[in-house]
Amino acid sequence: MTQAAAAPSRRRRRLKLAMPALLGLPVSWLVVFLVAPAVIVALYSVNELSLFPGPHSFALGGWYRLFHGGFMSLFWKSAKMSLIVSALVVAAAYPLAYFLALSGTRRKYVLLLLLIAPFLTSYLLRVLAWKVILSDGGVINTFLVWLHLEAHGHSLSFLLYSRFAVMLVLGYVWLPFVALPIFVTLETLDFRLLEAASDLYASRLQAFLRVTLPLSLPGVVAAFLFVFIPTVGEFVTPSLVGGQAGYMYGNQIVDLFATGFPDWETGAALALFLIGVIAVLTIVFVRFLRIGEARAA
Repeated sequence: MTQAAAAPSRRRRRLKLAMPALLGLPVSWLVVFLVAPAVIVALYSVNELSLFPGPHSFALGGWYRLFHGGFMSLFWKSAKMSLIVSALVVAAAYPLAYFLALSGTRRKYVLLLLLIAPFLTSYLLRVLAWKVILSDGGVINTFLVWLHLEAHGHSLSFLLYSRFAVMLVLGYVWLPFVALPIFVTLETLDFRLLEAASDLYASRLQAFLRVTLPLSLPGVVAAFLFVFIPTVGEFVTPSLVGGQAGYMYGNQIVDLFATGFPDWETGAALALFLIGVIAVLTIVFVRFLRIGEARAA
């Protein structure tokens, strides 16, 4: 074989070796920190692994308790709260991202930095700050007493330790994060399309509904998922500001693993069910986006 003929063969061999070398570290990371823990949780959910020593065998007791122990009603309650929070946050973040992306102001990146500035503060501190604001002697109730709109000692009970408090704090926490994917999508919008819509005598509302909104839909769906996925399994915020009324599915999972009488089998079944629901919803949303992009094309 001549040297010229051997060169392409060596290049193909190097490419075959380079691909596993490049993918080896990220794939190993995913296997160790995502796949392996999920497999361990799955084994706990069917009693193949057990917290307590002694003989144990395959069983579906945890899954039975999931569907017949009242946990599904708690899941639907958490899913409903997360859907409401996600929809409201996306609706509030879209005008902000729209203004920053399409206003043409030179200071839009400064304004964007101010929008995401809360991320520079600890998540826990932000939630605790809202606990102070919403408490009986907090800023809101004190201000209402000062205005004589509320009698001293008769605070608004729904402000703290309620579903309202959980949804309000979750909305505040995730609003800046939601605005980012929408902002990126709108900033890459081809402005010539809006000019073409104007040339065709489309009003601003028609141009928004027929051009801007469909093209920004991938960012909107991504923003919705960014909120829904973490909030449906949230447990820190409900623990701090939710109380019994704001108790969510994630709190139940934590309690099953961490209380004085743990039930890891049921807790693993609840956790694996949540992972499965989120995976299915993600696949459905991604497929919906691909169909929408294909129709737009």
